[in-house]
Amino acid sequence: MQRKAYVSGVAALLVALLAGCTGGSDDGGTTDDANPGDAGTATAAAEPGRYRTLPEPCSAVSPSTLDALLPGIQQITDEEQRETAYEGVPTVTFDTDRKVGCQWKVESTDATDHLLVDLERVVSYDTAVSDETQAEGLFAKQQTAADLPAPVSSESSVSDVSSSATPSSSPSASASAGGSASGSSSASPSSTPADLQPRVLDDLGDEAFLDDALSSSGSTAQQRTVTVAFRTSNVIVTIRYEEQPTTVGTVPDSKEMQDRARELAAELAESLAG
Repeated sequence: MQRKAYVSGVAALLVALLAGCTGGSDDGGTTDDANPGDAGTATAAAEPGRYRTLPEPCSAVSPSTLDALLPGIQQITDEEQRETAYEGVPTVTFDTDRKVGCQWKVESTDATDHLLVDLERVVSYDTAVSDETQAEGLFAKQQTAADLPAPVSSESSVSDVSSSATPSSSPSASASAGGSASGSSSASPSSTPADLQPRVLDDLGDEAFLDDALSSSGSTAQQRTVTVAFRTSNVIVTIRYEEQPTTVGTVPDSKEMQDRARELAAELAESLAG
């Protein structure tokens, strides 16, 4: 009987101790478990990016768009080879959830065209930095690396040309000057219209830019490379479109290549938004 009384006494003591540890105070204050300091120090995790997956890149470009970008594809007479050309070649990647790409290369009687489409889904491993913010930083580095020239307005370009032309009373001098100007216009970067200069684009994704470079090829035909890159939330898309004519002295048309690359970019942006 004494043992039972001792056990009952211990049980009562434990109940009293537990009540003192977990019970609220008489003045209505918070309990020990409330940890009021946590409310001021807790930080909400950054929002995840909009995109959790990436599209299959080789099927992301429509056949009609490939026809425009790669004219030689329709010149392929062998049906099986033509189908293979349309399929493209996936780029090597170790994580298709994060980075994918596809490339096409087609030769025609006039030129060799190469197209590369690259898609990267950016993921931030810092809980305080969102996927989209991380993508903004990466895209800014990509744009800085492109080293785009300062914007040049059409008005200033015309003004510069007008101010540099000096009137001459000598017809032969005028003819000589005109011949010199026309001969150098296709090779001089300053003669490129302002709307075809490498530049930031404001009508594509959340941010975008276009680069246009003509290689100094020496004795071979010059190769033009047009790059269009844009970001939509946490996905960065890069398009690189190259053309090298088969005839020495032929220069790929800048406007035509830019238009084709931008149409493809718009097509990909629309598919991502959908």
